[in-house]
Order: sequence, then structure tokens, then C-alpha cells
Amino acid sequence: MDTITHGIAGALIAKAVFGGRDLLSAEEMGKRRLATWALTLGAMFPDSDVLRESFSSNPMLIITWHRSITHSLLCLPLWSVLLAGITGWFAGRRKWEAPSFLMLTGIYAVGILSHVVLDLVTTFGTMVWSPLEWSRPAWDVLFIIDFTFAAILLIPQWLAWAYEDAERARRRSTILWVIFTPMPFLVSRLGEAVGAPVSATAVLLLTVLFAVLFLFPLVRNWGMRLSYASWNQAGMVLATAYLLAASYAHHVALDRIRRFAAQQKLEVQAIGALPLPPSFWHWDGLVRTPRGVYEVRMDLSDGVWNSSANDEVIQRTYYPDAFPNTFIDAAQKIREVQEVLWFARFPVTRFHMEGDQAVVEISDLRFASLRHDRPAAFTYRVRFSPEGEVLSKGWVRR
Repeated sequence: MDTITHGIAGALIAKAVFGGRDLLSAEEMGKRRLATWALTLGAMFPDSDVLRESFSSNPMLIITWHRSITHSLLCLPLWSVLLAGITGWFAGRRKWEAPSFLMLTGIYAVGILSHVVLDLVTTFGTMVWSPLEWSRPAWDVLFIIDFTFAAILLIPQWLAWAYEDAERARRRSTILWVIFTPMPFLVSRLGEAVGAPVSATAVLLLTVLFAVLFLFPLVRNWGMRLSYASWNQAGMVLATAYLLAASYAHHVALDRIRRFAAQQKLEVQAIGALPLPPSFWHWDGLVRTPRGVYEVRMDLSDGVWNSSANDEVIQRTYYPDAFPNTFIDAAQKIREVQEVLWFARFPVTRFHMEGDQAVVEISDLRFASLRHDRPAAFTYRVRFSPEGEVLSKGWVRR
């Protein structure tokens, strides 16, 4: 999941569970604001491992290093104690009233744990047992960037801010409504650009929903009757419900792809149902076989709104591996290619000639492009001379 969403989730947890306040509140810095800062930073901390990539020329760190020891459950106590110590020292220097060291350690532990769990629900894979084991569990429940989930985490926090002050509630809620109203249109344009279009009906419904969310609580001032913590706790409940709904959708999609594999009598080496944007109705079923990967694009809403829908109303594609040759054999002996194959769950090997140069490409269809005119996000290319010498190697730029 993206780092910003992790931070939003951390802030929500702090306000709902630990009595935290807004990060940039006018309230003097004290225990409650520090709790929010600590949990937000803790929830974002694991992604600090990308800083190593900034100081390294190794292009493979994205798959060999990212989501490893900073995301490790085994290392979580160490990071929590370290961050709590730094925060306590810094607060002491600034003469801020801070939670106890033990409380800060617990807050950071919750923040880091929230990051690990929200990364596990995506498809990238997280090395939660590193450095003892370098496997990459992935629960395949949410797409790496999920605007709906991010909105569920964020909007209750803004509503809590808007309605905590009765005198400013009308102005604040109106400002939020004006800010959020264009968002469905912007997301729609972004989805269209990447190949995940949002329907006009969905855009209209979201626009109306934002008006209701931000303005309806003004009716008879009932929005002011909910406490600051209650708004945030409602956000946690909704976020949990969304994760449970997405988990159920994943179960349904995985069952469909398993039935497809059984009906086609495929020799299954790996199988999965992966989320696709823009909503958890859309799934990408993948089956790895000895000679290639089958892809099945599914829209689960077909079975909900159309009683005549069945498992045949799906888009199927087969991606065969290239037939073995000396260039492919040579590519598979390269260390970086071996790392790509270790990382990939649904690898496909392609081969073609460009003039007198031989080109071998390995793609992980787990990250297949939503647009057919773009390569998969993780495609590694090796270019050979006619004599078999490596001319170039590296990730394909999209």
C-alpha cells in the first residue's frame, strides 16, 4: 500500500484508540498530539527502506530489499523501542509533555503493525519473517493503491475536525465539500488514463455521497453531537468492514479461478485471484502452468446484479512461455534474472529478435498492465549479441 495511505491509517488509529488529536491542531503540543504524530510516523516508518535505493545503484533492491527487515514482525520490537527512545529524547529537548516510554513503544508498535498488515493485504508480498526467512506472503485482498479505502480512512478524520467546533462547523464542512466534490472526476480521469475507467454513474453517486457526508450533519446540528473520538472510531469500523468485504470478494474470485482451472484440467503450479482497480468487484485470476500463464479477468458484480450471469462471462487470455533456446538458458544464469524469478509469482518468458540481437524478457503477470499498449510493471529485459554476449540488462521502462 502507498505510504500516504499508511500515514492516514496511523493517524486514524491514534485518534480513535489513543485519544490523539490533529497533527496540525492549534492545541499545544502535548501527549495527545504526540500520540498522533508517533503513530502516524510509525505507520509510515517501514517504507523508509526505500531510502537505501537512493544511495545505491542496484536496481534490484525494489524486489530484494523493499518490504524486508523494516516490515519484519521479528524486528518490530526493536524498531518500536528505537523510535520511542528518539521521540522521548526529542520531546524532552523541546520540553513537550510526552507519553511514557512504555506507552510510546506501544504506540509505535501499533503503527508499524498497521503498516505490515496493510501491506500484507496487497499483492506485492511482504517479508514479515526476515531476516530468518525471506518468503513473501501476500493476501491479495486490496490493490496497492485503493482510493476508496484511503477515503474511508481520511474522511471521518476531516468530519471530526469539522464538527468539533460548533461555531466553525458550517464553514469547515462547506470548505471540505467544495474540496472533495471534484475528487470523483479527477479519479475518473486518472482511472481512464491507466486503463481502469470509472463509470459516469459511479462519479455521480460519489458526488452526491460527498454532499451528504459533509453537509447533512449540519441538519439540526446532529454532527456536533458526535464526539471527536466517535467520528474516528466510526472510520475504523468502516475501514474494517471494507477489508472484510474485500476479503469475501477475494474468496469468491479465487473460487471462480479454481473452478476454471479444474474445468480446463490445467496442471496448476500457482494460482491466485488478484484485485484490480477501481473497485473490489474487479479481479484478475491467474494460473501458472508448466508452459505459460492463464489470465481470467472477472467482474463479480455480474453475478450480483444479473441473475443470468455465470462463470463463462469472463475475459480469458493465455500467455505462453517462449520455447527454450540458448539465449533463454543464458539469461536464466544471470544473477539478476534469478532474483526476478525468485520474486515473480506468475512469470512469463518471452523471446524475440531485433535485427541480429536476441531479446529475452521475463514479466510477472501479477503486475500486468491494465492497458495493452504498456508492458507489465515488472518486466526484466536482457539483450544479447549474435555471439551470446550480454549487451544490456535491466527493467523495462514503462
